Amino acid sequence: MLTVALPKGELLKNSIHLLQSVGLDFSAFLDSGTRQLQIPDTTGKAKALLVRAQDVPVYVEYGQAQLGIVGYDVLREKKPQVAHLVDLQFGYCRMSVAVKASSSYRSALELPADGRVASKYVNCAREYFQGLDLPVEIVPLYGSVELGPITGMSEAIVDLVSSGRTLRENGLIEIATLYESTARLVAHPLSYRLNTGNLHNLVEDMRSQILSVI
Repeated sequence: MLTVALPKGELLKNSIHLLQSVGLDFSAFLDSGTRQLQIPDTTGKAKALLVRAQDVPVYVEYGQAQLGIVGYDVLREKKPQVAHLVDLQFGYCRMSVAVKASSSYRSALELPADGRVASKYVNCAREYFQGLDLPVEIVPLYGSVELGPITGMSEAIVDLVSSGRTLRENGLIEIATLYESTARLVAHPLSYRLNTGNLHNLVEDMRSQILSVI
C-alpha cells in the first residue's frame, strides 16, 4: 500500500484537496474531532500519515512513506536524501532577514560583524551570512523569534514570512530575502525509481493538476 506523509498546519488543506483531485481521499484529517494520525484512503489503495512538517522528509527518506508534501523551507534547512518531484504552487512564503523598524539597518550587509541573528532555521541563516562573508553569531530559537530584536538579544532574525503581519505588529521590518518557498512533492528515491505502487502515474496526475490551474 502506498503511504503519503502529510504536514500538519497551513499546507494540510491544500495538500488534501490536491490528493482528492487525483483520486486519494484523506479528508478525514480535516475533521476537527479526529485524533487519528494514520488513515486509509477510501479506495484502500493508499494511506496517509499526519506528521509535523519538519518530519515529513524524515518519513520519506527512511522509506516509511513513499511520497510526502512539505515546504521548500524545510528541504533547504534539513537537506534530506529525497527525490524532489514537483513544485505544487501553494503555501507561498519567503525566508527573510528582519530587524527592528527603529534600527538603522536597511540591508543585511549593514549588520555588525560578530552581531547576533536569531533563527529556528539555523543552517539556512548560517549559509546565507557565510555567503555574504559576514561573521555573525546564529542564535537558535524555536519559539517566537521576533523577541530576539525586541529584547535586544539579537540585532536581527531569519524567519519564514507570509503576510508580514506578525513582523509589523511587533515593530519589525524585512531587509533581505534569502529565498522564496512553496509546497513541494517529494518521494523516497528507491521507491520512485522502482515505481512502487504505480508512483509515476500518480505523480504525473498531480503535475497535470498543478499545471491546469497555473
